[in-house]
Amino acid sequence: MTIRLYNTLSGEKETFQPLTPERVTMYVCGPTVYNLAHIGNARPVVVFDTLYRLLQTAFDEVVYARNITDIDDKIIAVARDGGRTIEAVTDEFTAKYREDMAELNALPPSMEPHATRNIGPMVSLVEALIAKGHAYESQGHVLFAVESMDDYGRLSKRNLEDMLAGARVEVADYKRHPGDFVLWKPSSDDDPGWDSPWGRGRPGWHLECSAMIREHLGPTIDIHGGGRDLIFPHHENEIAQSRCAHGDEFVRYWMHNAFLDIDGEKMSKSLGNVRTVRDLLKRYRGEVLRFALLSAHYRSPLNFSAELLEQAEATLGSLYSTLRDVEDVEVEMDVVLDDEPFYTALCDDLNTPVAIAEIHALAHRMHKADEAEKPALKARMLAAGNLLGILAADPSEWMQGGVDAVGISGEQVEALIEERTQAKLDKNYARADEIRAELLAQGIVLEDSRDGTKWRRG
Repeated sequence: MTIRLYNTLSGEKETFQPLTPERVTMYVCGPTVYNLAHIGNARPVVVFDTLYRLLQTAFDEVVYARNITDIDDKIIAVARDGGRTIEAVTDEFTAKYREDMAELNALPPSMEPHATRNIGPMVSLVEALIAKGHAYESQGHVLFAVESMDDYGRLSKRNLEDMLAGARVEVADYKRHPGDFVLWKPSSDDDPGWDSPWGRGRPGWHLECSAMIREHLGPTIDIHGGGRDLIFPHHENEIAQSRCAHGDEFVRYWMHNAFLDIDGEKMSKSLGNVRTVRDLLKRYRGEVLRFALLSAHYRSPLNFSAELLEQAEATLGSLYSTLRDVEDVEVEMDVVLDDEPFYTALCDDLNTPVAIAEIHALAHRMHKADEAEKPALKARMLAAGNLLGILAADPSEWMQGGVDAVGISGEQVEALIEERTQAKLDKNYARADEIRAELLAQGIVLEDSRDGTKWRRG
């Protein structure tokens, strides 16, 4: 099956072909570890994790790198304000980031290069840019000269003047041009820093990714991903640094997910609507959050709301209910993905909404299927779920709220169901009805069938 991906650079869907046959290299911008990840940070993780899963079905080797930015002005400020070391802050929030992303069923990347462990390659990159006339030293800083690159702005499709309007650029007297960006900045004695030919200092944000990509993945990678907010200046500047230093193609396919709003508004601290993944996990299971993030195409804006989460929870409940009904059906077969509509959808620029619709169609067929058809349908549902990173839980546990369910315990429910069964055998129907009502009041729904009574949290 041919995989087609939308390339931000060309503005078109393109047939994906890795530079090296059967080996894919992918880099996705990771977190700056000074705070908890919010749900906007989680969208690219879930999107590119889904792409990672898809690529692994089509190629022998997929190398997926997601960096950790562990040196930054914000990190320094948090450490100073809390009277902590830089390492204490970054270690804490790196660990919490990994925990939260795992709760979203995101697979660990192949590697996680840390900025502070790659200072040498960063210094070498700056030296190459100076030697070729694309960078200059000024007042202890080393800056990239944007006017030295003829097609600067090609990714964002804006000229230099347009890009500067409203962009995150620092106007400073040590710059030759307002758009020149910092490659290396001086560090005070109280701040973290490393020795360099330009004095003690630390790398600029844009520099870090360029250097780590070349160091760990090579001069040219297949896919570079991240949120749309990174197109300019971050990714534009990555291209400038890498191409001007080494002359390589650098990235063959640029992919960016669209923005995520909260209840129809941009998420921001000033509006007080920032939703961390960790806080959301107190109310919703990670798979619910993941499903909600995949419910819209990755290039479409997503309005994240309580309504969306409730819908995601209900939809997953319906799918798990279908799987619970076939828990005893053995699956011993390989699914031919190329024949599957859900796979075709994902191969078409990661069309997750269509893939989800195809899972619904399989569930609908399962309800009407005879026993001979159920093993194949179940296998196909699980294969689709695996590609999307959903439907991995035990169906009965999911329906019963999981191991962390609050309220009445599973053991208490089972005891009451046993009492109700005995009451019905004793023809004490009033007590049986009383138990059903008692459980319903606590959010427990009973489902009677010829095979006995099952229950779920409603």
